[in-house]
This record gives sequence, C-alpha cells and structure tokens, in this order.
Amino acid sequence: MCELLALSSAQPARLTFSLRTLAARGGIAGPTHDGWGVGFYQGLDVALFREPAAAADSALVRHLESQGPATGLAVSHIRHATRGEVSLANTQPFVRELGGRTHLFAHNGDLPGIYASPSLTLGAHRPVGQTDSEHAFCALLERLGALWAAAEPPPLEARRSVVAAFAAELRALGPANFLYADGDALFAHGHRRVQAASRRIEPPGLWWLRRECTPEAGADDLAGVSVGRTTQSVLLLASVPLSAEAWQPLGEGELLVARAGRSVAPASPPSQAGASLTASA
Repeated sequence: MCELLALSSAQPARLTFSLRTLAARGGIAGPTHDGWGVGFYQGLDVALFREPAAAADSALVRHLESQGPATGLAVSHIRHATRGEVSLANTQPFVRELGGRTHLFAHNGDLPGIYASPSLTLGAHRPVGQTDSEHAFCALLERLGALWAAAEPPPLEARRSVVAAFAAELRALGPANFLYADGDALFAHGHRRVQAASRRIEPPGLWWLRRECTPEAGADDLAGVSVGRTTQSVLLLASVPLSAEAWQPLGEGELLVARAGRSVAPASPPSQAGASLTASA
C-alpha cells in the first residue's frame, strides 16, 4: 500500500525521523518499493525529489534527512504500484503550475472508474504518466482553474468547497486518501486504506499529530521534525502513526485544511459510508 506524509509548520522546519520512518516502509518495514517522492515548498515554488525505486535503499533519502531544505509545507509519498509502470512519470507527488504557483498532489487508494467518470474530466492539464492518481490531480486542477484566474489567491473557503466536492466524488470510486497543497494551504482528505491488523479496507486512511514548542521548552525535535529552538507550531499527517505519540485519526470522508501548523477551516464532516471492504491479495 502507498504511504503519505505531510508537514505544515509556522516556522521553517526539516523532516528528519518522520521521513526516515516513512522510507523504511518503502522496502524494509512495508511492501512499498516502487518509488518515492517529496516536495518542499520554497516560497511559491517546490523543491521536488523523486525516484522510481525503493525509498529504504535510497542514498538521496538519507541525504535529505540531514541536508534537506527547511520548509513550512511539505508533501511526501511512497508508491506501491497498482496502475502504470514503475517509472519517474508515475512517481508521486505530482506537481503542476496554476495561478503562478506550484501545486502538489499525492494519493493513496485505487480509483478504477475515474477514466469513465463524466465529471472528473481533463482540461488544460494532462497526465504525463498512466496512474489514476495523476488523472485525479489534473481533474482537480481543471475545477480549480477558474478560482485561480485572478491575480490574488482565491478565498480559502472557496478552495475548500471545491476540494470537498472533488473528494466526495473520489470516494464513490474507491479509497481516496489524498494530500493537496497550493503553496498557501494544505488539504488532507482521509478515507479508507488496507489496515495492517485486519487486512481490510476501512478507515482511518490518515492520522494527524499537532505539537507546539517554545524556546524556553528547549525542544528542537518533535516527532521527527527538526524545528530548532524557536516558537513553533507543527502539524503532521501520515497514513499511519510514525511515533509513539498521541496521533489522531481523520474520520472517514473528513477534510482537514491547515496553514502554518494549525487547522484553519472547519473540517468537513465524516461521510456516512457503508461497511468496510475486504482487501484483495
């Protein structure tokens, strides 16, 4: 199964232990070995690193643990290929320009009906690879295009409304956990995923952890995020808890929107979906 990880923080921070733990799931602790990627926002652009190979064996991952750029917004993905060949084009997160800034998207799940969906159609943005995830991202950007036509960023609530409606349509097709960032806000949608204990496809699909620190507290590392000795607010999201701390699950169908390490919009209510599904082999 794919693994997702995102960081939102008030001050620039570096992913350390969390990235290492996620990487271990990409070939050692977990079955995912078909590629990995991470995007670090630097202003309106993104420093993007991707490889179509196991993250756990990657010298680049080890380099990023100690030398990766500090950022207030990052999205990472480890791939278990279900659609499309193992290649750089099919390696997430995916990036596109819209409204003069770089947008990032990463998805965990399977959306077999998306290509025939009459509403999740493509426009100006076209997939480079063959994955249902990239198709979904391009369909989302098509919906957001009108909002981003103006010189200024559109209101957050307008963006949240579009993403929430998009997420509801994805849920009808299959597991739809995703992380989407537009350089201003992080949108995290939790749905269902294969649970290690039961091997069933059921919620939760994402977990979150929020921590704050002050210079007086003396902490410079929170759940694998190097924050330095400064006043800091950090919010992490991941497919599974990455530490022994009190991670909280996102409800099924819940959409969390974050800025600068804090939730900034009321979460969309969890969906009233039916019973869980048995995972395929």
